[in-house]
Amino acid sequence: MKASTVALGCLIGMVFLAIGYEYSQAQPEAAGRPSSKIGVVSVQRVFRDCKRSARYNAEVLAEQSRTTAELQRLSKEVEASKAGLNAFKRGSSDYLAQLKEVYDKQGKHDAEQEYRMQQKAVKYQRWVEDLYVDILRKVGEVAKQKGLDLVVEKDELEFPAPSVESTMMAIRTHKVLYSGGCLDITDEVIVRLDEEE
Repeated sequence: MKASTVALGCLIGMVFLAIGYEYSQAQPEAAGRPSSKIGVVSVQRVFRDCKRSARYNAEVLAEQSRTTAELQRLSKEVEASKAGLNAFKRGSSDYLAQLKEVYDKQGKHDAEQEYRMQQKAVKYQRWVEDLYVDILRKVGEVAKQKGLDLVVEKDELEFPAPSVESTMMAIRTHKVLYSGGCLDITDEVIVRLDEEE
């Protein structure tokens, strides 16, 4: 009886040791793989849907109307000066003075047109950069509030694309292929940006 009790006790002890060993091996693996909370945000949708974009687009349209009117005015001046050439004898000093006026006005028109294009590009770049910095700041705020460890950009692809080059660019730059289970914070980022407007 004593031998069977000792054998049973040894067997139970070995089972507990085996369970303890397995548990001690499983703990470091679980500790080595911390559970990360990941969020996603569609920067493209934030750019498209925030109030700042609507306001900027309205400003661009108004500026474009003013630019078009100014360029049309300058173009009419060029045409009027060209028409004035017919009043003078070709080669006369008056003709040459009028020709100089045509070229001066044409140069002013072309310079104004080029300047407006460059101005538009610089303003757009500055606007995009400023908004992107603010988006990153808001993403950080929402991520901290939600306890997220990582937030990745989730593109919204639209097919068919306008060209093969656009399709290939979308494929090369599209990095998040699946985000099931990740918290989408896009709407909250838009709300926070709009609160500043």
